[in-house]
Amino acid sequence: MVHDPTREEAWAILTEHVKSPNLISHVLAVEAVMRHVARKKGADEERWGVIGLIHDVDYEEHPDEHLLHAPEILRRHGWPEECIRAVASHGWGFCTDVAPVTDLEKTLFAIDELTGLVAAAALVRPSRSVLDLPVKSVLKKWKDKAFAAGVDRKVIVKGAALMEVPLEELIADTIEGMRTVAEEIGLKGNR
Repeated sequence: MVHDPTREEAWAILTEHVKSPNLISHVLAVEAVMRHVARKKGADEERWGVIGLIHDVDYEEHPDEHLLHAPEILRRHGWPEECIRAVASHGWGFCTDVAPVTDLEKTLFAIDELTGLVAAAALVRPSRSVLDLPVKSVLKKWKDKAFAAGVDRKVIVKGAALMEVPLEELIADTIEGMRTVAEEIGLKGNR
């Protein structure tokens, strides 16, 4: 019987393959945002969170083959195909051809890059915190292409369009979600 993986199962698999504190912070941020958006939509918060947590399971070991190994890792642990597909969909257009179709997949695709921009915007504030980060600060940094240059803004715009939400709302939801794990992801700051 295939069941939805628990957070504990996802964490055990993740920490077997991911050791980088920065990558752990990233997946915790994505998990938190996924949970926030799921709550807002009345969706399955646990499933959304678990997919957010596990989405980069193969990135550290295979950065040049990201998402080519994740399905095999997750199948080995008996994960349902729809969860594996959701993980693969966040690489649509750059490392997979799996287009995001469900609300969960569209959200993961949209916020994966955005969490990096929000984190970077928080770290340049005097407080070094996401807790007092306004949407307008992120939008100001958005326009500066040299700021967090590794963040692909086109992916975020495409994701917001897939979700049919304005960019400002997507940023607000990402900040809200990340606030719930501010301490764990190093963005509580010096407040």
